[in-house]
Amino acid sequence: MKRARCSRPQGSRLSDSRGPGSDGPEWLVEHGIGESRALLIDGEEVVAAKLRWPGDLPVDSTALAQLVSKPAGGARGLARMANGTEILVNRIPPRATEGSALTLCITRAAIAERGRFKRAQGRVIESEADAPPPRDNVFVLGDAVRLLPAGEWDEIWHAAAAGEVAFNGGSLLFSVTPAMILIDIDGDLAPRDLALAAIPAIARWLRLFDLGGSIGIDFPTLAAKADRKAVDAALDAALADWPHERTAMNGFGFVHIVARLTGPSLLHRFATARVGAAARMALRRAELVDGPGVTLLAIHPALKARLKPEWIAELERRTARPLRIETDPGLAIEAATAQIVPHDE
Repeated sequence: MKRARCSRPQGSRLSDSRGPGSDGPEWLVEHGIGESRALLIDGEEVVAAKLRWPGDLPVDSTALAQLVSKPAGGARGLARMANGTEILVNRIPPRATEGSALTLCITRAAIAERGRFKRAQGRVIESEADAPPPRDNVFVLGDAVRLLPAGEWDEIWHAAAAGEVAFNGGSLLFSVTPAMILIDIDGDLAPRDLALAAIPAIARWLRLFDLGGSIGIDFPTLAAKADRKAVDAALDAALADWPHERTAMNGFGFVHIVARLTGPSLLHRFATARVGAAARMALRRAELVDGPGVTLLAIHPALKARLKPEWIAELERRTARPLRIETDPGLAIEAATAQIVPHDE
């Protein structure tokens, strides 16, 4: 696999961030409370989605940090940002010593996994020639809107929470493991038909979940080589404009894909920070209800501790209403509800 570089990956398009009045796809960005959400809209269709939380260090971003550890004679070490975030550093100049201030280009985003945390990785920027070019940051270049199109984000969010999406003839089951994202295909169609029917859904949800890194697809086993070639050809066509490398389908129906990982996917958020993701969605639901009175937010008790005071204050500022929180252990983590009630209720 090629080393990540601080440059635009081949095949990515700044044109995906076109402004109003353009004919191509357009990123719409909703800056919510505790997170920012983005959808790539092409005509009437949502074709990609991204999610960012404060403190994220996506690939190609820059960071200022202090070198806190460097083995003698080594070119690798550990740097720490002012907020305490630690970054593994490669290509440390020989003259840099512990305590030196460094400007870093992030080459791998931090990823939380079950039971462990992988720090972000970066390299030292020594000159303007080393600096990354202006990034295709959709959260900066996209068209900021108060609300994304009704229902679109909710559909993607609920699909990520469930880890399952349906297609005509079957369903895709997504699993997050430390090694890779696994996609299992389930359905009642004949194996060849099921594999081909799944491909458009796979291509769509790879983009909607913002997946990258190592991805394994477990297609139905296809004994005939001609059938495997047909699936390979269909997969090539469906992913033609999505930069990646992959293996051909093997005799057991498995395909391995490697794509650029710029940050945690929506599936990673739910696998490692499900309560945090649900708390942010609860605030979004509270912000969406309209009318005078008091916002009554009903949530599972686990969410209450995740609602930061500054988030609650921002919600009350945005809605111009006080917030009342009620906990209900009978609610699912993802099932927060919000309504307007009178002040004296």
